[in-house]
Parts: sequence; C-alpha cells; structure tokens
Amino acid sequence: MHVVSEAIRDISYDRDRAKLFVRFRDGDEYVYVGVPDEVHRSFIDAQSKGAFFAHEIRDRYPYNKLEM
Repeated sequence: MHVVSEAIRDISYDRDRAKLFVRFRDGDEYVYVGVPDEVHRSFIDAQSKGAFFAHEIRDRYPYNKLEM
C-alpha cells in the first residue's frame, strides 16, 4: 500500500506470518518479523509514518533487508 510519508513509500503486511514489509523512499525494502496486526494497523493510521516507525517498529522487531 502506497503511503504519504517523507521517509516511507510503501507498507504491506502478511497477517498469516506476522511479517511487515516496509519500502523506503530511497528504494530499500525491509521485512520485520513478529509484528502484531494491531501494530501494523496503527502504523497505517499514524499521522507521521516515519515517527511511528522510529518509535514503535525500528529496533523492536527482527528484520532483514530484501535484495532487489
């Protein structure tokens, strides 16, 4: 899902596997593992996606950078 943000371009979520996919404006994409659906929904609804990401997701969940 494309989002309006200075830092983040797209957010998608695999509910069955609790995986959050975040693509940044620079093109880098990461998958965050073990993210609850309520965190994903709050991320989508956040007024500032970048601030929410920094405070609620980054450094809280394991992640991997996806290679293009």
